[in-house]
Amino acid sequence: RIAFMLAALNDVDLLAADIGNAYLNAPTRERVYTTAGLEFGAELQGQSVLIVRALYGLKSSGAAWRAHLAGTLQSLGFNSCLADPDVWFRAATKPDGFEYYEYLLVYVDDLLVLSHNPIAVMKALEDYYRLKDGFEKPKRYLGADVVEWRFGDDSKLRWSLSSSQYVKEAIRNVEEELAKSNLRLPGKSSTPMPLNYRPELDTSPLLADDAVHYFQSQISILRWAVELGRNDIYIDTALLSQHLVQPRQGHLEAVYHIYSYLKKHERCTMVFDDAIVEFSEADFPSFEWTDFYGEVKESIPPNAPVPRGNPVQTTAFVDANHAGNQVTRRSHTGILLYCNSAPIIWYSKAQATVETSTFGSEFVALRIAVELIEALRYKLKMLGVPIEGPTNVLCDNKSVVTNSTEPASVLKKKHNAICYHRVREAVAAKIIRIAHIPTGQNLADMFTKPLGGCKLFEFCKKILYQMG
Repeated sequence: RIAFMLAALNDVDLLAADIGNAYLNAPTRERVYTTAGLEFGAELQGQSVLIVRALYGLKSSGAAWRAHLAGTLQSLGFNSCLADPDVWFRAATKPDGFEYYEYLLVYVDDLLVLSHNPIAVMKALEDYYRLKDGFEKPKRYLGADVVEWRFGDDSKLRWSLSSSQYVKEAIRNVEEELAKSNLRLPGKSSTPMPLNYRPELDTSPLLADDAVHYFQSQISILRWAVELGRNDIYIDTALLSQHLVQPRQGHLEAVYHIYSYLKKHERCTMVFDDAIVEFSEADFPSFEWTDFYGEVKESIPPNAPVPRGNPVQTTAFVDANHAGNQVTRRSHTGILLYCNSAPIIWYSKAQATVETSTFGSEFVALRIAVELIEALRYKLKMLGVPIEGPTNVLCDNKSVVTNSTEPASVLKKKHNAICYHRVREAVAAKIIRIAHIPTGQNLADMFTKPLGGCKLFEFCKKILYQMG
């Protein structure tokens, strides 16, 4: 996601390729032998033969291939990112003098190159490996369709991910499985789950072992659809994921309801837009924090590369559904992180503790958001991406905003002290700055609880495109 956004931000091209018989290019890293069979010929049959190539099936072949490819990329001047070892980068300069980093993303034998001249990179790799079907603009990546995108009359090229084909295939498989029992998916559904359905209150019979495995596999498929951009089913999938160990018949029917909703709304595209969002500085008051936390500053990794390219703005929407679970009364956290106008990270998970107030649950959510933000900012720094100022954090609880941003505010509930100081210290270090946002505009709300159809689509249209 970051790579697609950076491609638009720095106005560079993308090319993808697949290395043929990748493992066989690498020598083994240890002495491995086998006993020759008849296929080796009568003269060698029964003798011990040494394996010199990383054959598919050997336990160490994956590591051998990665080490071999790493040596090749290093010889081409690429460096492995310390925050993500499978992302490689090297300094580059466009003909107009613009300085940035070229990136090469590796997933086993799949390659994705970001560069103003990606053909040169691919041809350099062809000197070492055979690229199956050559190289071309990416069409599919990890199950998602990669599509070029332009907004209206704007000629600038951006990239998008569509999970439509993946969702269609998943629906087809579920319908074929149901047809074996003369069953069908429920009628057209306007929401992923019925609004009055609570998975934690379900008392239907427990599933048999085979059905449990099927339920677990379907949750895995839905969770990957979420990773591919189906944010509209995230909270529903997260709630059902809490029952993977002992699912009930009602939980499986809820999964079918999600598929019914997806069948009605198969199309969905997430665009990685590089546009900067304009914020009013008046919404982010500034205070002096030295008397409270000293000269605290954001830590800069000493081994981070020199920033190159256009700067990135980071924004986070944070929310919590207080005591949402009607059995345990645990709250549910929802977080959505952006780089410029591109959704990068989404988070929906039950909190680990029971909070006695909305104030406490919102502060826990903010503390989790700070940790995600720091991880994202670290990764951007280690990729050599310039970051524009603190991360803009948007929260819909005024008391939490006040206690987080005003040094003189006093915490009256000691059991929230850790989250309280964790967030305030991040504000003092200028890692984040926090502003209030109305609940109706807080996009993270859709990750904390199931919403009605109209409200759900209102939020989805601000994140996703081509919903339908």
